[in-house]
Amino acid sequence: MVDGDGSAGLSGFIISSFSLSVSMFLNTLTPKFYVALTGTSSLISGLILIFEWWYFRKYGTSFIEQVSVSHLRPLLGGVDNNSPNNSNTSNGDSDSNRQSCKVWRNPLNLFRGAEYNRYTWVTGREPLTYYDMNLSAQDHQTFFTCDTDHLRPADAIMQKAWRERNPQARISAAHEALELNECATAYILLAEEEATTIVEAEKLFKQALKAGEGCYRRSQQLQHHGAQYEAQHRRDTNVLVYIKRRLAMCARKLGRTREAVKMMRDLMKEFPLLSMFNIHENLLEALLELQAYADVQAVLAKYDDISLPKSATICYTAALLKARAVSDKFSPEAASRRGLSTAEMNAVEAIHRAVEFNPHVPKYLLEMKSLILPPEHILKRGDSEAIAYAFFHIQHWKRVEGALNLLHCTWEGTFRMIPYPLEKGHLFYPYPICTETADRELLPSFHEVSVYPKKELPFFILFTAGLCSFTAMLALLTHQFPELMGVFAKAVSMISSCSLP
Repeated sequence: MVDGDGSAGLSGFIISSFSLSVSMFLNTLTPKFYVALTGTSSLISGLILIFEWWYFRKYGTSFIEQVSVSHLRPLLGGVDNNSPNNSNTSNGDSDSNRQSCKVWRNPLNLFRGAEYNRYTWVTGREPLTYYDMNLSAQDHQTFFTCDTDHLRPADAIMQKAWRERNPQARISAAHEALELNECATAYILLAEEEATTIVEAEKLFKQALKAGEGCYRRSQQLQHHGAQYEAQHRRDTNVLVYIKRRLAMCARKLGRTREAVKMMRDLMKEFPLLSMFNIHENLLEALLELQAYADVQAVLAKYDDISLPKSATICYTAALLKARAVSDKFSPEAASRRGLSTAEMNAVEAIHRAVEFNPHVPKYLLEMKSLILPPEHILKRGDSEAIAYAFFHIQHWKRVEGALNLLHCTWEGTFRMIPYPLEKGHLFYPYPICTETADRELLPSFHEVSVYPKKELPFFILFTAGLCSFTAMLALLTHQFPELMGVFAKAVSMISSCSLP
């Protein structure tokens, strides 16, 4: 017992002597030392903050957090999200589309004269960007011209018209071409840009159809006579398909939906190889307007195939059909109590699949973000495609009772299944990193482009920023009030020494 009391007293004496030495050392420190100490701490934490911010901007994660998790995960028995087993890309697009940001023609693009220009007259805003219109000019030159146009005066005029930037100059050239001959492409230009109503555009397209069918029949008979005849026939085919498709869209806009569906089906049957026009997306929208859900399912069975490129229309229409089977009776409270049924699980998985393909769409369907007129070109999986889809399909989601409620309750759950920072996808290839730049060129400046993924600041960056600010403030206070801060430091040291046994 004596030995125990003696050892305890000795340890207490050592601790008190150490605290006294520390107190004497702190009392001998000058205010300059505290200025240097806090300034150095602020500098080091600032350098750490800069490095963390740079690393986060480049790799999308915190360096400290990544190192900590990578060392702690094996100890905690966690699973690495980057393992090959977590990357199921069975429903992906073709290999060429893995990271591509290819811009596509919008299958449901509006009419410039009858719709885009009317918007400009009312609001004073330009709904189309120069980049978007320039892409359209390139499309027109590709589809509506050929190398032999210079042999026909009207076609030669139209070849120059499609390259003209001034809208009035294009319209004047189209009228000039019609004075020489019944030119189908001239009627197309006037229907697209001069007609101020859909009724006027439809009349002009009917005139274009009459002229286009005559050219198509003539070139069809001569297509095997040489390369130039084959190129001319290919151009006449593109012109005829474009006219018939636009006539079907006019019928859809004027309320003659059944007529529009018949025209689209006939067009797809007559030209089955021209899948580049994506006419099936026009057909899906028209069938949804008729509420012909069985026909919609039949179209999806053909085009929602693993070997074919996906689109927001395909993925979200498939989700809508599965949601329709359960949405009218769906309740999140009841589902949390009893669990999801098989049909509800299928609907939720379809919604997750659609959201992974294009995560921008739900905010427009749920009216969390305002819509604008869709551009003439879209970027698949981008904000431009989301706008184009929601602009035409939001009414179909509203018509299905409970569908938007089911989407609202489940869409955010998609992001818990996707590895971050998206180096691997779940059902599709990783989300491309170039969508924001391309969408900013396609969409007007007054629209706030939706960006995915939103990079939230990690905890360690916020912590380092707070530490840097705190130490910088201490350095500034110590420099401005050295005596007061010296007294404060000594008081803190005395309190800490008194707290020791």
